[in-house]
Amino acid sequence: MNKQTKAESKPQLLKDLQLEVVSWNQINNFLLDLANLIQNSCFVPEVIVGVSRGGWVPARILSDLMENSNLDTVTTKFYVGLNQTKPEPKITQELSSSVEGKAVLLVDDLVDSGKSLKLVISYLKNKNASVIKTATLCHKPWSVVVPDYCIKETGTWVVFPWDQKETIKNVFEKFKTLENNIDEIKEKLISVGLNKKIINQIYGEMH
Repeated sequence: MNKQTKAESKPQLLKDLQLEVVSWNQINNFLLDLANLIQNSCFVPEVIVGVSRGGWVPARILSDLMENSNLDTVTTKFYVGLNQTKPEPKITQELSSSVEGKAVLLVDDLVDSGKSLKLVISYLKNKNASVIKTATLCHKPWSVVVPDYCIKETGTWVVFPWDQKETIKNVFEKFKTLENNIDEIKEKLISVGLNKKIINQIYGEMH
């Protein structure tokens, strides 16, 4: 799920924009650590549920690392742009299998406000899951839900490998309206670790 909303963290100037770019290598390390945390806690999920879209990839990799092939997804819709959300999240795609009486590991990439994760937890309870544990790579300190398993707390906008294009487009769309030079925006994106070729390609597609 695209993310990160806290009002006081919304940058109005390009120089104030804080992005934390996470590499695939870091993702692999995060997920190895996350799998170890879960297994060391003695929690054995019967089903792993990824929250689409951000939780798809982490859930699939955890499924492999934990040797649990019972994998499902649920889709929520909340974010519509950089720091822009709908009033409340909604479930737009339900589970394809039953979780009744089962222990569920609910996985997402990041928890920001926590509203989407809270909604899915309630949804799983209504589906009569016996136990629900949550796991995320990162979470924000202001979230209304603290994950049971998490690797990192951060207050910055995290850019995962699976949402780079979305983030780059949102940055261009937000900051070009604030009279920023396009080259300055590109330099900012490069300075935080995003690939110059990807930046130029995405900007070219937008124009």
